[in-house]
Amino acid sequence: MDRLWFVGDLVNRGSESLAVLRFVRQLPIVPQITLGNHDLHFLHRLFVTASVKKPPKDDTLTELLTAPDALALGEWLRQQSILVHDPDLNVVMCHAGIAPCWNLNQAKAYATELESVLHGPEFQTYLLHMYGNQPDHWSDSLRGFDRLRVITNFFTRMRFLDQQGHLDLTYDRDIDSAPPFLIPWFLVPERQLITADLLFGHWAALEGKCSVPGLYALDTGCLWGGSLTALRLQDRKRFSVPGL
Repeated sequence: MDRLWFVGDLVNRGSESLAVLRFVRQLPIVPQITLGNHDLHFLHRLFVTASVKKPPKDDTLTELLTAPDALALGEWLRQQSILVHDPDLNVVMCHAGIAPCWNLNQAKAYATELESVLHGPEFQTYLLHMYGNQPDHWSDSLRGFDRLRVITNFFTRMRFLDQQGHLDLTYDRDIDSAPPFLIPWFLVPERQLITADLLFGHWAALEGKCSVPGLYALDTGCLWGGSLTALRLQDRKRFSVPGL
């Protein structure tokens, strides 16, 4: 059976956000989608701050936000997943990765917790409180929007942690140039074992390279002149086409 998985950031990564959302929504094969930070940014703009007069300079959402079907597309997008797991294929997918302190069962539980809010009637209140870099580490004692925010940041914004296990959300470039106190999330010592191959995007500076067996970095920087990469799930074979 054919299937299509998208690792997130369907929007705001080029000038065709509206066309991309319409295309994916109308696919004859219902896709599996994990939301990325730019997808959540679109939802925030649409449902919370649509009246902002001066969006960030790298924001390419104007056409999408002013489209006649913008609300329908937003409602569809917010019903998508944070994490997808297929035990038969032994594959799990999320946008940025899984927090080093979480095993797969924990990650699935926290993803479901966030999805239930995003899919539910109070989603606008969540979006209103979504942004921020604090708290920057996980504790199961966290509650309310602090808890949801750090879950969001691990799943959609994570690249580096410091040596105390705190998220660093300020440095976003390659590993070799990173400050010495920062560690890529997938190289954190004593990272919890994820009992499935893990697919992630988000980190274009990796250029699709990850040295850890069972981890597949799929963002190969199409937006920045690199290629667009897909992975065939059955045999983990990569396919890439040049960016335009």
